[in-house]
Amino acid sequence: MPLGDFSKIPTLPGISPMTPEQKQESFWSSNPIFSYLNDVYNNIHAHRQSLSLVNPGTIENLNKEVSRDVFLSQYFFTGLRADLNKAFSLNPAFQTSHTFSLGSANLPNYAFSALFANDNLFMQGNIDNELSLSGRLNYGWDKNNISKLTLQISQGQPTMCQIEQDFQGSDFSLNFKTLNPSISSTGLFTGVAVGSILQSVTPQLALGLETIYSRGQSAMPADSAVSYVTRYVGAKQDWIFSGQLQANGSLIASFWRKVASNVEAGLETTLQASMVPITDPVIGTPIGIQPTIEGSTTLGCKYEYRQSVFRGSVDTSGKVGCFLERKILPTLSVLFCGELDHFKQESKLGCGLQFETAGSEELLMMQQGLDANG
Repeated sequence: MPLGDFSKIPTLPGISPMTPEQKQESFWSSNPIFSYLNDVYNNIHAHRQSLSLVNPGTIENLNKEVSRDVFLSQYFFTGLRADLNKAFSLNPAFQTSHTFSLGSANLPNYAFSALFANDNLFMQGNIDNELSLSGRLNYGWDKNNISKLTLQISQGQPTMCQIEQDFQGSDFSLNFKTLNPSISSTGLFTGVAVGSILQSVTPQLALGLETIYSRGQSAMPADSAVSYVTRYVGAKQDWIFSGQLQANGSLIASFWRKVASNVEAGLETTLQASMVPITDPVIGTPIGIQPTIEGSTTLGCKYEYRQSVFRGSVDTSGKVGCFLERKILPTLSVLFCGELDHFKQESKLGCGLQFETAGSEELLMMQQGLDANG
């Protein structure tokens, strides 16, 4: 028997050799430092389980009930608009859209978009008449990990590329994203990097923070900032309060309330602290600075009925806006939006039509509210 071959040595009676997994487990349990850390982790994990905490969502969707569902910012447009949407399948989902616009300062004259989605993959692409291209890709590795990629290419504007990783835990969420990342010849990172965490403290209260690191060029100094956020959900989930304190001195607070089964209301207040220079009234040269606080408040509501949805808002700057979506037929909707600025004495108006067609007879019958047998 070779001197280094210990596998042929007979074991003692009643003792079996340990497997590599058992040896590793014995090392972690016998080492006093690792044993103490393991006990601390188990106690914290057991305490978190006893609190019945839930996932608080992401910081990106901190006040989505107000900013995306109630307010008009995601739906408002000006001029004339027509959308033609065609769905070819539901599982996997595949549909195309043609958008025509006239007299709008923000929308292109023509835009084509396509969407494909299944259980793990989501892809969407848009191109307009000026050959501006934008696309988004989301891939879910599992139910907790999602990788995202956003790309935008426009003539006369710099290319934008954003890479994002989202992790959803049982009672927390982590998000890491970077915008136009690159490594210079000197080994320095240029671009924007953002990291955020939102942790549930109680079943209703969640606290979090978001850090931003940016460097435009390798020769320029880097900038960093930290923002603090909070979110509180009512016991009956009929009201939500969220707040965000940014590093530049601005405070954003929003409140969402479920008034009735078909009525929602939202309130958002923004306060900005800044320094204003003081000039000499005679000479006109600056002689000092003065702290000041500026703020604005927006109040909105949403009425959702069987065939129509109405959204309205009013803010402290004198703007009153509304958006109405009325479904005339199962495949035809009429859009109307308007805004009045009392202080500037300006008005904006938008009208649109939205058509929905089906690529198969089954989808056509589902759009009309019928089953497979008609």
